[in-house]
Amino acid sequence: MTSSASDIASDADPASGPRLALSPPNQLSLDLAAPPATADTPLVPVRMVNEWVYCARLAFLEWVDGEWADSGDTEEGRRAHVRVDAGGGTLPAPAETDEKPDFTARSVTLASERLGIIAKIDLIDGGGGAVTPVDTKKGKRPHVAEGAYEPERVQVCAQGLILEDAGYTVTEGAIWYAGSRERVRIALDDELRARTRAAIADLRLAAAAGRLPPPLVDSPKCTKCSLAGICLPDEVTFFRRGLAPRPLNPSADTALPLYVQEPGARVGKSGEVLVVETEEQKTEVPIGDVSELVLHGPISLSTPALGALLREEIPVTYASTGGWVLGHTVSTGHKNVAIRIAQYRAAFDERRCLAIARNLITAKIKNSRVFLRRNFKTGDETERDAALEAMSRLADRAAYAPSESELLGIEGEAAARYFRLFTTMFGDASRDFPEFAFEKRTRRPPADPVNALLSLGYTLLTRTWLTVLSAVGFDPYLAFYHRPRFGRPALALDMMEPFRSILADSTVIQVINNGEVKPDGFVAAGPAVNLKPHARRAFIAAYERRLEQEVTHPLFGYRVSMRRLLEVQARLLARYLDGEIDDYPQYLVR
Repeated sequence: MTSSASDIASDADPASGPRLALSPPNQLSLDLAAPPATADTPLVPVRMVNEWVYCARLAFLEWVDGEWADSGDTEEGRRAHVRVDAGGGTLPAPAETDEKPDFTARSVTLASERLGIIAKIDLIDGGGGAVTPVDTKKGKRPHVAEGAYEPERVQVCAQGLILEDAGYTVTEGAIWYAGSRERVRIALDDELRARTRAAIADLRLAAAAGRLPPPLVDSPKCTKCSLAGICLPDEVTFFRRGLAPRPLNPSADTALPLYVQEPGARVGKSGEVLVVETEEQKTEVPIGDVSELVLHGPISLSTPALGALLREEIPVTYASTGGWVLGHTVSTGHKNVAIRIAQYRAAFDERRCLAIARNLITAKIKNSRVFLRRNFKTGDETERDAALEAMSRLADRAAYAPSESELLGIEGEAAARYFRLFTTMFGDASRDFPEFAFEKRTRRPPADPVNALLSLGYTLLTRTWLTVLSAVGFDPYLAFYHRPRFGRPALALDMMEPFRSILADSTVIQVINNGEVKPDGFVAAGPAVNLKPHARRAFIAAYERRLEQEVTHPLFGYRVSMRRLLEVQARLLARYLDGEIDDYPQYLVR
């Protein structure tokens, strides 16, 4: 069977409206008298009808929510369509088919407003007054009685129905399997026609209702689906039925953020490669290896390079020399407006905001407590035990805080106890390097090297969450705990709370204890202490390594990188806000 992970059909743009003006010779505009079943729903691409029969949730995610993820199978599907997508031949008008000798037309786009569907038909064979739609599939012919699986037969039947509405005579359809180089005849009988019409109507109604269908349960279809990491079928089922998830999430993307920090550097493009030039060297990085471009300080970016990054939906982050995020460039943005609608509804519900905030701060305190307990190296153990006990009580109080102001107080008290023992995690560095002395958290400006490292770590974590939330479809500037303020990614600040100790603080401890950043890596400017360029590069490298480390998810049991885990958490938040799962599960270290 086909899915988003196994084939690419070439229907017209799923976002197209219900009326299209298509160009000759192989594209035809239809304006039939009967209105579509739901006037506000755009024409459904026939490929999505195929997906609906295969997996209703997959079709909804792709067409209604605008989700997509490429895989090796989808790339192979594109290659199989190269010839037909190139076009060729001429499709005569219906009245001319009787007089025409045998003909062929490739890549023909047709629509039917009566049926509410649109399709780019790979190939149309004509002769003897009738036409035959032929669809191309990348794989081998399946050995089933009907000649093809139901989703493929429905897709071909829908193409035949469009041709009939246009006035052509259609007696059968066909599928060309590129893998086995076989053409399989598809009989367009009454049963298949009824099934096709029902699938079209069901998909259009589901789109109009805007409700995501439930996931398949323990289905083999999910194992190769490229949208498994977006759909989260087993994770959602885990909360509904308690079934342990399979490791369906795709392995971590090999693409990584590219940081450019040398003042005066220039980023350009040559072919499919980003070229970074400084006064001393020239570096080339394939665009496919870049997940995000981060520019620190006065760096120039060429228009062709920016255009290529936008086409590949690779975000660009602009930051000050010290790392503070100044702006964020993305392509046209995520198309899934349903996520933002659910987010806005929750953000304007005070009780729900408080519940989410309690969840976040409780997780933050619990993770900070475990991090302190694990990494305590030197100091008074009695003081440590007292702090751990106090933080445990504060976590319990945070879970039931009656107001946001009281929650802020609990968070502040827990942070004070945590940072009071922060240097006990430094080991020998606290003895060998008195420059790393630390008394309390100071932010604006950071008053010592440790505070400078913490500030940079939290800045990097904010940027990471900003990128993740934007990619998933959230508005990163509207949150539940942090108040909205101009230019502040409040939701990123919300979501990073439970991960401060796990990602940012752990990186600070690591670079100090491993000697990756030494006391000579800092410079004082009045009351502020900042990192020198080489120390900042070392810290960023350590932070990125931390994101690549794999962990076992405490709920689901599979192993994922921390970078991938953040995306899983963001998508679980979307499922929670949409009401698909009852509670938002925080990631809690053990």
